[in-house]
Amino acid sequence: MLVLTRKPGEQIMIGDGIVITVLEGRGDGVRIGIEAPRGVPIQRREVIEAIAAANLAAAAAGPDAEDALRGLMPPTAPPAGPAAPAAG
Repeated sequence: MLVLTRKPGEQIMIGDGIVITVLEGRGDGVRIGIEAPRGVPIQRREVIEAIAAANLAAAAAGPDAEDALRGLMPPTAPPAGPAAPAAG
């Protein structure tokens, strides 16, 4: 792990397309800005971990999970058939 000390306004470059700027220090945290190409996903680690945990829970759902979900949804009307010809 590379550990750097930066002051507000100073930047760190990662490769050719990612720039991290230290914006300010706040108490026990630091605000940073990240510039990256559109195709580079940027997420907080805790978000990625929460998504992974939710995916594992969904994958481990039992065979009756679909029926349980259907029971939670409001009933839907059947699709409308073709319109009756107008009397005339």
